[in-house]
Amino acid sequence: MDRRRARPRRGRRGARPRGRLPEVGHRPEAPPRSQTARRGTLNDRLGPLVAELLGRCRFPDAEPGVPCAFSGGADSTALLHLAREAGLEPVAHHVDHGIREASGAEADIAASIAERLGVPFVLHRVSVDPGPNLEARAREARRSVLPPGSMTGHTADDQAETVLLRLLRGTGPTGLAAMRPGPNHPILDLRRSETHELCRLLEIEPVVDGSNGDPAIRRNRVRSELLPLMADISDRDPVPVLVRIAEVAASEGAFLNDQIAGLDPTDCRALRDCHPVLARRAIRRWIGEETGYPPSSEALERVMQVVDGTVVACELSGGLRISRSAGRLHLTVPMGSTD
Repeated sequence: MDRRRARPRRGRRGARPRGRLPEVGHRPEAPPRSQTARRGTLNDRLGPLVAELLGRCRFPDAEPGVPCAFSGGADSTALLHLAREAGLEPVAHHVDHGIREASGAEADIAASIAERLGVPFVLHRVSVDPGPNLEARAREARRSVLPPGSMTGHTADDQAETVLLRLLRGTGPTGLAAMRPGPNHPILDLRRSETHELCRLLEIEPVVDGSNGDPAIRRNRVRSELLPLMADISDRDPVPVLVRIAEVAASEGAFLNDQIAGLDPTDCRALRDCHPVLARRAIRRWIGEETGYPPSSEALERVMQVVDGTVVACELSGGLRISRSAGRLHLTVPMGSTD
């Protein structure tokens, strides 16, 4: 892990940069009038934009050393800047997966952006072998080194993409809720176009992930093909619609969780006596808490057959097994699959 601290900001805006002092009587050449006017225009627009964006962010109370996942892209760059403007002291955590040749250069660019923003920079290096499910394995490797509770730069556009990806996997209402707005996703209500505009006004050239154009990555195709097609068919921006679906699913999910608060997910009689929606939700949460991986809709239906007595046991993915004995469900987890 490579930890770099940002240089403290010193001096006034417009102070002379380090280097050879000008000779006595020498008057430094003024920047072109067009450049000065352009910078003034950018500064005039930056303040109002930051204020407007902060009004839609969900940052926690001001505190030092708040970890932020930082790729150097527009979204995470906006996250760092807005976090500072909100009174936080963010720390940028960059993960180099070593997947692409350009990853080392991207880490250097990310470090320079963090330094410019006055944010400490920490570099984590992980090893992800090429092969199937590369995106998922890279995500797991990233999560393994990022500090718990790290803030991310996910935006409303990411939320919309996540909803569609989960629909394609056959998710249920819980999956449709996607990412939860809050301190871990403080800029989830912002749009990707807004983070790019903020970087433009900051005069920062963010890192562009070369894998974003890879059609082998499903999220990229959702972003570049499916969402534009939906916009063309519906003649409207589909992102707010998909975000609203996630909000409704999360709200209804919270209500259902209240309904199953006292339900024993291993008691077959109690599960049969309640509504199947509540029974499935209780079982899903139980298995998810025990294994870290909630079961799919198809797996839940197999478990419900065990509850009804149609079968005495069923197999789930990852070698998990649900069996019934003395009117209760029992979960068998393979050795070494959990901590």
